[in-house]
Amino acid sequence: MQTIPLNIVSDYFISLSNETQSLITNLKLQKLVYYAEAWNLTINGHSLISEEFEAWVHGPVIPALYVQYKEFGWKPIVREDLGEGSLANIEAQLSPPTKKLLSDISEEYFGLNAFELERLTHEEDPWKITRGDLPEDAPSHKIIDKKLMSEYYKQYV
Repeated sequence: MQTIPLNIVSDYFISLSNETQSLITNLKLQKLVYYAEAWNLTINGHSLISEEFEAWVHGPVIPALYVQYKEFGWKPIVREDLGEGSLANIEAQLSPPTKKLLSDISEEYFGLNAFELERLTHEEDPWKITRGDLPEDAPSHKIIDKKLMSEYYKQYV
């Protein structure tokens, strides 16, 4: 299976945020994309996106995605171009399994705030193992192995 562009996945969650009037920050976006990738690896057996996650202080992060929305800091991401109807347009570009996966991820994780999502990732092996015994506040660019992600989440399927 082919991967899809990262911006389609991130735009999906930002569009959902706009549609539901539920704010989304860079931190929350990172975690939602992380869980979409983790569960796609686990359920569908392949990567959803080609990018790698690094085990940063606040959880799994795709550096390029972070930089894209860095200007918002801890404030909600504002994208006027992803208004009414944009979610339906994005869903139309997705295969049925990907559409279901993103819907399931949204149902399970979207209602959590960024800090709850961060805490979740900090309790899970892929982030913990990748960081090893680094101090809590130590920067890290260690890549979270996708095989480790898949193996960890399989126990919950």
